This record gives sequence, C-alpha cells and structure tokens, in this order.
Amino acid sequence: MKRLNPSPTELFISFFAFSALFLIPSTSAQTCRTACGKQSLRYPFGSGPGCGDPRYQSRTTCDEAQQELTLTTHTGCYPVTAIDYAAQVIYISDPTMSTCACSQDSRGFGLDWDAPFSIHDNTIFALLDCSTSTSPIYGPAAPGNSTSSSSSSSSPLCDAEGTSICSFLYSCHAISMMNQPISSCCVYTPVDLGPAYEMDLGKLKCSSYSAFYSFDGQELDPDRWKYGIALKYKFNVYNEYPSSCAQCERSGGACGYGGAYDTFVCSCPESGLNTTSDCFFVASSLSEAPGHILAPHTGTGALLHSVVSILSLVMIRAP
Repeated sequence: MKRLNPSPTELFISFFAFSALFLIPSTSAQTCRTACGKQSLRYPFGSGPGCGDPRYQSRTTCDEAQQELTLTTHTGCYPVTAIDYAAQVIYISDPTMSTCACSQDSRGFGLDWDAPFSIHDNTIFALLDCSTSTSPIYGPAAPGNSTSSSSSSSSPLCDAEGTSICSFLYSCHAISMMNQPISSCCVYTPVDLGPAYEMDLGKLKCSSYSAFYSFDGQELDPDRWKYGIALKYKFNVYNEYPSSCAQCERSGGACGYGGAYDTFVCSCPESGLNTTSDCFFVASSLSEAPGHILAPHTGTGALLHSVVSILSLVMIRAP
C-alpha cells in the first residue's frame, strides 16, 4: 500500500485545527440566565449551579416552577422580592411572619453563620405575643447581655423607642386578633440578634414576629409599611466588582464559574455558548455575513477569531 505523505498545506491546516482546540474559550455546558421570572440577575446572583458567585449559589436559587428567586437559610426558604444592585441590598419576605394583613405563628429568622449576608440597619424586627413572665427578652439574663453592671444587666433587650411601633402594629386588625397587650410586643434590633442574627422564637417565648425595612413615608399607617427583611451583601473582602464579570455582563452575558477551581465563566444565553472572556466575539462570529458590522474582537475572542479566519482562508486556497 502506498504511504500518503501530507503536504505542507495539510500540515498547516492540521496545526491550526489542533491549536484551535486549546484556544477556543469555551467551557462547560451550563447555561446561565440573566433573569429569574421578573427579577433581573446580575453578579453575585445566578440562575442555577455554575452561575453567579459560588458563595451565593447554594443560598440563592431560581425556583423553576415558580420563576422566583429564593434565599435559603437553616430557618427556611424566603422569596426574594427585590434586589437593589446599586446599594448592594437584597429584600426578602417571610411567608410565616405577621403583617397588618395577616397574623400567624412564625418560625423565626436566622442567617447561617457563614452566609455572605448581614442584616441591613434599616430592618426593624418586632417580636409579637411574647410571654412577659417567662421570655428572656424582659429579664436580666437576656441573651447577648454580657455587661456586669447592675444598671445594664437589668435593662430589657427591647428598644425603648419602639413602643410607638408596637402600638401601631397592634392597631392592625389582623394583629389585634391575637388579643394580647402591647407589652407583649418587643422591637428587637438586629444588633441584639447576635453574630449570626438568630431569632429563635421558641427560646424567646414569642409566638410570632413582624419585620419591615421602610415606613414608606407613612409612619402612622402600618398598612403602608414595607414588610420584609433587607440584607446587605459584598462582592469580596474588598467589595470590588470583578472586572471580567463587568465585561461579560456588558456583552449580554451572565457571570458564572466552572472547573475544579471555580474559575470565571461568561455564559452567553442567546448563543448557548460559554466563554472565558465575553459574548461579543460569539455574537459577531454567529452574525458574520456580508452587510453585517462586526463588534470589535478583544482578548481571547480576538485570538480565536484570527485562528478561525486564517484556517478558513487556508482551507479555501488549499488544492
């Protein structure tokens, strides 16, 4: 049998084809979305595994059935009602807490000790239907009270300035149905919840709680208050937005991660491709045709585009 010797042109084509396997900035096949229902998704939040920041992915997930972003802690699952990306604040609601519209027994609320969140200073917690005789919030041995002075140790953990808030809450028809005195209400500030912001209603001897983060300009009308919990979040220890992620989102992509070391991935929803740079080169490559104006190629995308262009040219001219 005659042995076939590849021509220089064939070797050239093979070399570029082999090189392209290493230069193509594609990664795993997960597709990240830029929205969950009506809620837009930006870093550090993601639509599923491999999306967003890995520290947040296990705690905030997109419920496919409800098309709703959900925060999960050891105390339950909480729908995300809004995200203020400029202020880095996420707003959640607790289906079990009491409001002016509904009073019910609550589970309480707590953040996991390693959660990348902290309770926003604007959030006000009001414990409802607490036992004035057995609840530790009224006694000298209240949790978190490590001061040895008699004046401090005998002070309750209820905010004295919160009496008016309790009065307004107990004026709501739903909460008034508890048929409890206002003294059974305690405005419990986040600093008193401890380092993990734990609210164990069983230990506190309270049957329910209410939380809100804004009076919405209607301090005298509890029906108009914005009920829910506001949580702050940070991007990293320096709170810097990753530049690679910013470029990815500007190109219409969603930030994600992949591989053994959770390295950066830019997921391009429109094309279904994932890259290690951005979606500009993907969009321009797919739309390249006579009459189209291509977006500028940068970074790894430029290198890939050059390799593919040269390879195509060589293949066309090859005998």
